Amino acid sequence: MTLPNLITIARLILVPLVIVMIVNGRWDEAFFLFVAAGVSDAIDGFIAKRFDMKSELGAYLDPLADKALIVSIYITLAIVGIIPVWLVIVVVSRDLMIVAAVILSWLMARPVTIAPIIVSKLNTAAQLVFAALVLGSKSFGIDAGAVMPAAQIVVATLTLASMGAYLALWLRHMAT
Repeated sequence: MTLPNLITIARLILVPLVIVMIVNGRWDEAFFLFVAAGVSDAIDGFIAKRFDMKSELGAYLDPLADKALIVSIYITLAIVGIIPVWLVIVVVSRDLMIVAAVILSWLMARPVTIAPIIVSKLNTAAQLVFAALVLGSKSFGIDAGAVMPAAQIVVATLTLASMGAYLALWLRHMAT
């Protein structure tokens, strides 16, 4: 068990806390816990790379923690009526498609390795920035106005582009 893995596990523990804060309208706490989770992601990655503490467990835990945070927050924000359901469907559908492709490949004895690609990194960054924007605007009482619809379009576009890119990679893998 490495320090980066412990930090990642702490990030996973933050997820239900952020959700509870959102559901209870405690926007300051939700925002700062979300920021703490984001900072912890950067810290665990830096430590893992800088001090050669990469591990197989961390390779699975880190993206799991990222997705748990993003998916949980998006679903919760839609449930409380802060973001549109269509955006949550796009975000969650991409992740479900990737998981289904990995499982199907494994069941067909053609395991596929899903490695981050540039569009997926941009997608994750946009999803995190949008969640921070939503939580921050609620926390600080800022009217984000026209920025919100534009940010939603950016998130949806990058999510669909990432979904398409992974689908193309998976189809290529399955055809060989």
